Amino acid sequence: MPVPRIPAPRAAARREPLQDIPVDGHKRVLLAAPRGYCAGVDRAVVAVEKALEQYGAPVYVRKQIVHNRHVVTELEQAGAVFVDEVDDVPEGAHIVFSAHGIAPAVRDAAAARGLRAIDATCPLVTKVHREAVRFARDDYEILLIGHAGHEEVEGTAGEAPDRITVVNSPDEADTVQVRDPSRLVWLSQTTLSVDETMETVNRLRARFPELHDPPTDDICYATQNRQTAIKEVARDADLVIVVGSVNSSNSVRLVEVARQAGAAAAHRVDYADEIRQEWLTGVGTIGVTSGASVPEVLVREVLDDLAAAGYRDVAQVSTAEEDIVFALPRQVRDAAPEAHRGGRR
Repeated sequence: MPVPRIPAPRAAARREPLQDIPVDGHKRVLLAAPRGYCAGVDRAVVAVEKALEQYGAPVYVRKQIVHNRHVVTELEQAGAVFVDEVDDVPEGAHIVFSAHGIAPAVRDAAAARGLRAIDATCPLVTKVHREAVRFARDDYEILLIGHAGHEEVEGTAGEAPDRITVVNSPDEADTVQVRDPSRLVWLSQTTLSVDETMETVNRLRARFPELHDPPTDDICYATQNRQTAIKEVARDADLVIVVGSVNSSNSVRLVEVARQAGAAAAHRVDYADEIRQEWLTGVGTIGVTSGASVPEVLVREVLDDLAAAGYRDVAQVSTAEEDIVFALPRQVRDAAPEAHRGGRR
């Protein structure tokens, strides 16, 4: 069955506008950069848009193309149909695989139904898949640091299910059991907290000194850059607002990282009208950022609402420049030579 429709991007009745309440000191916003769309998200969203242009509606998408309510709703309104599994797609139809990646069994099931697949898996996720295949082929046991049940983890684990054990947290590193500590390697989900992942690795290595590292860092550049930026902002912020959806791992991690970096409070919102007046009580400096699957328009709405509450002084805090672009999947490449640069949308 199709995934239930996601609520419309804006509620029919907004809450009362935020009030401009005086605070001790100057009111300001520190706007983190980089923020918002990464290259992999931009590629995936554009792939669905171009598939609709090239092949016409409906185009089916397995799971959410990226973890953002607003993006999914807009694509639904353009003719995309989101489904749980390939069995929910009519035989012979076009299907897009989400940015989070899929297990080989999903690809095989799509082929068995004659589906015309467009693989929008982020290339950085594909890299982790290839590492898993190679280490499994070389007779290693793989400890996959990530959140069980997350689509990316399910896809990676599906590459070598008899060789991969998921480690959900640093505490699980203290109890996980392995077959041969001398043939052991760790990989990770791409959207984790860098600090928590390294704590997990350190605790694994304390138990398994011969633990091998992946050839390159698995946590993606965008996740790391957004965490670095919000750490810088959080040091001076009384409140941090992260724009992103609840099922977006990297957005949820940004809230955690902000709190750990010193923000007095940090909250996640999908839309500006979810900001609560009481969050602003006594707050002089507000940090704002957004997860890697969030279009910039949602951040602008937050800034507009904060301006109405007196936070009109906005300073951008930039810790990195991003110019990575990933080519579109070949099935839609003729419709556009390359994806948009991440963050421009």
